[in-house]
Amino acid sequence: MADVLSKEQRAKCMSMVKSKNTKPEIQVRCFLFAHGFRFRLHRKDLPGKPDIVLPKYKIAIFVNGCFWHGHNCRYAKLPATNTEFWQEKIKGNVVRDTKNISELQRMGWRIYIIWQCELKPKLIETTLENLLRDIDNAKNYHS
Repeated sequence: MADVLSKEQRAKCMSMVKSKNTKPEIQVRCFLFAHGFRFRLHRKDLPGKPDIVLPKYKIAIFVNGCFWHGHNCRYAKLPATNTEFWQEKIKGNVVRDTKNISELQRMGWRIYIIWQCELKPKLIETTLENLLRDIDNAKNYHS
């Protein structure tokens, strides 16, 4: 199926997709704040600039969009046009993510990846409760 937008219109549309302060990211931040956690955002001194950082517990949280980071779910469907470009783009993102995560782990950080699809209404409660449990386990580990 051909794209209904021109190449220029599609480029403009895609360039407007936010990389910071997305709705899923804000959902996670509000949950953590409501549970008493204080955090830093997008620390430039850490590999991959994690979306949320709990420095006290050395926890880095990435809230990833399923499409952009190549998640294997129904929200990561490739466009019908310019497919080769998008495959390479997403493959590059996955390689970069893997490198950044490995580097953070070598530095002693615990990594949590929350996928956009895990914050949909049917899964959000379970996802955030699991995150809270894991952070509590990390808290006990650092005590």
